[in-house]
Amino acid sequence: MIELPEAITLGRQINETLCGRTITDVFNSNSPHRFTFFYGDPLTYNELLTGKKILSAEGYGIFVDIILEDDIRISLNDGVNFHYSKDASKIPPKYQLLLTFDDESFLALTVAMYGMIAVYQGEFHNKYYSKSLNSVSPMSELFDKTYFENLINKETKNISVKALLTTEQRIPGIGNGVLQDILFQAPINPKRKILTLADQDKINILQSIKSTLRAMTEAGGRDTEKTLYGGGGYKTLMSKNTYRDPCPRCHGSIVKENYMGGTVYYCRNCQPLK
Repeated sequence: MIELPEAITLGRQINETLCGRTITDVFNSNSPHRFTFFYGDPLTYNELLTGKKILSAEGYGIFVDIILEDDIRISLNDGVNFHYSKDASKIPPKYQLLLTFDDESFLALTVAMYGMIAVYQGEFHNKYYSKSLNSVSPMSELFDKTYFENLINKETKNISVKALLTTEQRIPGIGNGVLQDILFQAPINPKRKILTLADQDKINILQSIKSTLRAMTEAGGRDTEKTLYGGGGYKTLMSKNTYRDPCPRCHGSIVKENYMGGTVYYCRNCQPLK
């Protein structure tokens, strides 16, 4: 799933690879997918996109924007997977949108669980997009101790740390994936209630949010996710790739549990549930 490190990485990679390229053809979905959500009528995408040059791209929150001529944009959210190559044999057998370019390369967009593909001219009216675009980025200097404490203090219920950081788009770009290493580095148990957090715990979480996201972004995304050039270079500490290994800090066992509709990974020794 695209989270902030992958969104930023994909925006940079598209700028490096596709900026200046012209779309030569558009192929609509060859495999209907009930949880692919299109903005507008996909049958108009060919008319909107064919012959248009890519000017730039940018990633923020859980979205990647591709900006084209004539104020046309392609906005893709966290559930969309990117497949780019000049080798036509690598076109996936099933895709939800396929674009070809004037250098004989292609970009295929696929959705595994759920995802949104939006092609439009002008504005994109979607609350999750607006939050990704307009919220304070956790990597910004504005996302400081005061901002983070206000985020916690707004909560009227004693929710868990995972709920605080990953639900309701309070912090667009932080999802269940990046959460695991953020809380391991803090170190805080994902099920811990926010009312039990001491001031130092809050500082530790804030510092880990910034340092972990920065490390993931500088490495070109996580090794559990795909970008335009393949897997990301950041080696996750707590993920599906590592939970069978000993804890990198204390060498104890890593716990894998289902929690709040997703999987969490943590070390009982390093991240005790207080």
